[in-house]
Amino acid sequence: MALSTELLWALIGLLLTIGGTFLEASIAVPSRDWGSQAIQTHSLGITYQFGAGLLVSCVGGRNAAVLSQIAYILLGLTPWFPIFAKGGGLGYLREPSFGYLLGFVPAAWVCGYLAFKLAPRLESLLVSCMAGLLSIHVTGILYLAILRLLGWVSQADFFKALFKFSIEPLPGQFAVVCAVTILAYALRHLLMY
Repeated sequence: MALSTELLWALIGLLLTIGGTFLEASIAVPSRDWGSQAIQTHSLGITYQFGAGLLVSCVGGRNAAVLSQIAYILLGLTPWFPIFAKGGGLGYLREPSFGYLLGFVPAAWVCGYLAFKLAPRLESLLVSCMAGLLSIHVTGILYLAILRLLGWVSQADFFKALFKFSIEPLPGQFAVVCAVTILAYALRHLLMY
């Protein structure tokens, strides 16, 4: 891919990740009662933030996705751009959730690598996205362990954070991964690569 195309995808990835931070993921479910609300939406308990990085990885490639996620993290660590879910700034380094944000970078690389190494089929894009999601969780758990070793997080808080950030959001994350897979498949065929 040309450098200008990769930079464009990196900018798209950055904007999608920032926007996805503030957009709650929901699923539409038909109602049993076809009265006033035929279709109801139910929150998945997560945002589209990580899905944006995976989408750019599958469509724009690993370099563009990694660049977009590094830019997102660096912008969020500055005091001028509170683009993380709970604000931003250097104090965010002590947040138990920050390791999961750091996981966006290896996830972008792994997902983008696999997405362009394998044929652009639904199954291979799903494997790419799942590998990216696994990268986010592994990095987040390792970061939590480091915080625990440094004494910044108690043992009880370690397990609470592990449940809150690695176990509780998994069903919603699987739903977003499925949506990203289908969207990436359609875009890859539409863009003919």
